[in-house]
Amino acid sequence: MERRERILVVDDEKIIRESLFSWFENEGYKVETAPDGETGLEKFQNKKFDILLVDLKLPGINGLQVLKEVKEISKDTIVIMITAFASVSTAIAALKEGAYDYVTKPVDPDELTLLVEKAIGQRRLQIENKNLKENIANISKPELIVGNNILMKKVYEMINTISETEASTLIIGESGTGKELIAKVIHNNSIRKYFPFISVKCGSLTESMLEQELFGEEPDAERGIHLKKKGKIELAEGGTLYLDEVNSISTKMQVEILKVLETNQFTRIGGRENIKTNFRLITAANTNLEKLIIEGKFREDLYYKFNVFSIAVPPLRERREDILPLSNAFIKKFSNRLNKPAKVISVEAAEFLVNYEWPGNVRELENAIERAVVVGKFDAIKVEDLPMCIASTHFEVDDGKMSLSAIEKKHIFKVLNDNKWNISKSAQILEIDRVTLYNKIKRYNLRQI
Repeated sequence: MERRERILVVDDEKIIRESLFSWFENEGYKVETAPDGETGLEKFQNKKFDILLVDLKLPGINGLQVLKEVKEISKDTIVIMITAFASVSTAIAALKEGAYDYVTKPVDPDELTLLVEKAIGQRRLQIENKNLKENIANISKPELIVGNNILMKKVYEMINTISETEASTLIIGESGTGKELIAKVIHNNSIRKYFPFISVKCGSLTESMLEQELFGEEPDAERGIHLKKKGKIELAEGGTLYLDEVNSISTKMQVEILKVLETNQFTRIGGRENIKTNFRLITAANTNLEKLIIEGKFREDLYYKFNVFSIAVPPLRERREDILPLSNAFIKKFSNRLNKPAKVISVEAAEFLVNYEWPGNVRELENAIERAVVVGKFDAIKVEDLPMCIASTHFEVDDGKMSLSAIEKKHIFKVLNDNKWNISKSAQILEIDRVTLYNKIKRYNLRQI
């Protein structure tokens, strides 16, 4: 098996150099050798080696000095010392200087191979952890929560405050305002950031589907379930559970969720074992829950469990000064993703963007800019590159009708065409489930053109 790691053997005994060279080359490593410290350091500076096997007693520069100079150049390089039994105390001193470990002569190739593999495994884990922390640090920066609107500044302040707590948080705002993005930023700036962020879109699930999604299922041959399925509550262990559109949750499911929050445990469907939970809860609603409480459609005790902290996210039409900064952020995002040169926004397009009502809020703006980056033929985004412009200039309802169903038919047809009839993506933009979208396609007799 070929391995990508490179090994440099530094030893003045030719037989040891050649033996280790042959052994590790047969193991699939890329191996080079050096007869002394000077040659070893020269090779190390000219090429990248992952592992150095260094004899402590070398002519000229000794192994301890080689170790020190290697660590000054690259702290991540693994250095394993080779020593005679009489110099074990020196080898221990080498460990204090950053050596990974040491082996004594005569060298046992099997023992050394296991030591190398263990060191490589730990090094890979350290690199993965480092990359993960860097990625999380980048994600934690709310780069797309953009704007200087006074209402959004209050949102930023609340995010900073809430991120430092473990309290449940309710995010309120119209569809498309970026509630899930805010939830992710809170999670990524909290002490739970190294654990999962699990999202559940309650509005697109029936009562039974939501129950299965949250609680999971035990195997049940009678119901045709042959494997245990973990629910989202279990998958969120240690991290954050985000429930979107909680205003759509049925009364029965409200009771079940309340029970989990009060007892910190749950039972899988078809199971008897109580499973303990440890997650932070963030919820979102696109309507007034207090009104639903008055109407008897939402439990007041559950509302207070959700609403220890709350964030009200303003619609885009109430923060028009943020439209162009957001647009430029999306241009940068999609230009990088699609490997296209970054565009500017023409004066006419900027005026159109600022004056448009944005019923779909930030999500609609993001989709519009993505389309403009893809279809635009010039260095600047033009008004005609924007899908809302096309809709406003070519929108004709059937037979001149202005009924709600006629307008809905046109809007669904437009979204489907904009997304090349990708049902999943279209359903997500329309904020309905796939089944509902299929039913509407059938009802309106829509056909792909």
